[in-house]
Formats: sequence, structure tokens, C-alpha cells
Amino acid sequence: MISEKIIEKHKNLFDIDANINRLVKKIELLNYINPLNIESEKKQFFASKYNYEPQFKYPKLKFNGFKLHRLFYSQRLERIQDEDVRRLYEDIIYEYSGLIECIETINHGRKFYYNSLKSFGTPTEKDLDNAKFILRFDDDEFSEDMLPMYSANEAIDYFEEFSKRYDFKYHIKLSTNISAAAMVQNSAQTLVLRKNHKFSKNQLQVLANHEIGVHMVTTFNAVNQPLQIFSNGFPNNVETQEGLAVYSEYMSGCLTLTRLKELSYRVIAVDSLIKGYTFSDTFDLLYNQYKLQKDKAFAITLRVHRGGGFTKDHLYLSGLQKVYQYAKQENDLDVILTGKSSLEYKDAIYKLQALGLANTSKYYTDSYLLKNQYNKDLDFILNSLK
Repeated sequence: MISEKIIEKHKNLFDIDANINRLVKKIELLNYINPLNIESEKKQFFASKYNYEPQFKYPKLKFNGFKLHRLFYSQRLERIQDEDVRRLYEDIIYEYSGLIECIETINHGRKFYYNSLKSFGTPTEKDLDNAKFILRFDDDEFSEDMLPMYSANEAIDYFEEFSKRYDFKYHIKLSTNISAAAMVQNSAQTLVLRKNHKFSKNQLQVLANHEIGVHMVTTFNAVNQPLQIFSNGFPNNVETQEGLAVYSEYMSGCLTLTRLKELSYRVIAVDSLIKGYTFSDTFDLLYNQYKLQKDKAFAITLRVHRGGGFTKDHLYLSGLQKVYQYAKQENDLDVILTGKSSLEYKDAIYKLQALGLANTSKYYTDSYLLKNQYNKDLDFILNSLK
């Protein structure tokens, strides 16, 4: 618990943090970016022999963007005494302002794509080289663990059992309107599973270590922080958070070459956006050139083309590479598990902790404690990434 003395000393900071928190509650991007009519458009796309351009529908906007921008920029940051903390909050306001522009322009074609670029960037030549390097390796040998055989209800049972190792409580719900097999809604403390999806044993392990072992862990670590920015997210937190989540898959022994290749295909697909590819062009690239199975090719194409061109997916591979190297050098993982934090801001978090304005992590991803899970083949690949 934080002392009354510290709250009093940093009253202006806590007021600004609370104001920003009220505004941010309205702008969870994942609540807006998932199309409402995926299944019907998928059927039409397949029926057209992959030539139809899907017409996705999206949830209606529940806020006035212009008004929100004005409220963000009206925060009197000059009242924050510590210069480093003030700079951090400036960066955070710029970040959230960018997310508003992203949400406002969903389904507005290239307009959304450019806003997405501003918030999430695009793959560099190095990222593309890394993806193509991974794709040169032969696929994993087939195993029964990869067979899709578990229903969403059986997945719920698996996740509930897995979660017993952590003493936080969250909700699980089923939805037909998500493009991933599973996702965490941070503010609602909810794990959402795709209702009509069939899960393999390996995918259940992957998702448990990824979604619960990291995304839920950082959600509940953030709840334990005095400042709300840990819940709402530091700038560029997506790359670090997804990197931590895939690293958890690796350390728990369930990361496969197939999964690494999937992350590489996402990089290739995001790169196709900058070349002006349409939905059917990207699908054709994955399906005909890279010989991906059609449902997989559709799922990856959907992820990157939703909204008008969503570039976030290239960050999983670069995030993994950064977190892998960071952990390999025996750096402190606790600091980036304190909430929705990012590697670039770890010094700012240490500063907040020194000022008594942040706590260390209440929960720790248990797979990171498994020291014997190194996989020689994956190790070679991850060490070879640029």
C-alpha cells in the first residue's frame, strides 16, 4: 500500500493520472478493431475462389474523438514536479492520442493504415530478414498434440485448471467476433475465446502460457500499482508484452517451429500492406506462394487487413527477439511484468519505484522459473536473429 504522505506529496500527479484513466477507459482498441461479420465474409470470400474483397463491419464508436483529444491535451503536466515523470506522461498522452486516431479511422481505408503505422510501426528490413530466415527451416514433425480436437468449452476447463497456479480471479467468455483464437480484455479482466474454434493440445498450452501466464499476470500486477498508467499501458507496450508472452511459450516448452513460422508469416503479411496489397493479394501471397493452409492464410490476412491495415502483428517476432536477448543476459524481468510496461521505459519504472510511486510485481510468470526448458533448435534460431 502507498502511504498518505506520498499521495499528498505527489497530489498533482495522482490527479492527472486519475483524469487520464477516466479518458482511457473509452479507448480500448481491441474492442473496436474486430469485425462483427467475420464468418459470413469468410464464406463469401471462399465461395468467390478468393477474389472477393471482404466488407467487414465494426462496432460503433462510443466516444467523441475531438473532445477526447482536447481533454488529453488539457492536462496540466507542468504541475508534475519530477522532470522524468513529467516526460513519461507527455509520451503517454501522445501515445493515447494516436490510439484515438486509430479507432476513429477504423474502416476508413489507408487513413487507418497510416494511423496504425504511427502507433505500431511497420517491419524493418531486419525484421523481414528474420522472418524469411525462420521460414527456411523445415516444419516440425507431426505430433498428435497439434491436432485440433478440443471445443471452446473444453478449453475453458483447461484454462481454469491452469489458472489455479495464480490466485487472481478473471472472467472467461465465448465470442464469434474475434479474429484470434483467444484474447485478453484488459480493463474487463476477461479472457475471450473464439466460440467455434477447435483447439489442439499444444495450442491450449501456448494460449495458457501466453494469455494467462503473461497478459493476465501483467493485468493483475497493474491492479496492484498506485498509478493507473500501469493498467492503461506505457508507450510501445505491445512489442514488450507480446514478446514476454511468446517468451513464456518458449520457457514452458510449448513454443514450436510452426508457431514461430506463424509469427513470421504475420511479418510478411504486414509488410504486404506497405506495398499496397489488397486482402485477396495478401491471401494469395500466403496461400499460393507460401503454401499455407487456406484457413490459416485467411486468419493471418484478416488480422493484418482488419480496419484498413493493422500493422501491430509484426511486433510479436521483434518483441520475442528483444525479450529473449534481454532475459538471456539475465536482466530483470520483474520490472517489465509490473503492468502493461515496455522495455524502453524500464528506467522510468525504476524511477517511479524509487519515488515510492510503483510496486514490484505481485505475480510472476511461472514459466520463467523453468531453467531447463531450452530447446536447442529454437535456441539456434533465436540466437541467429539480427
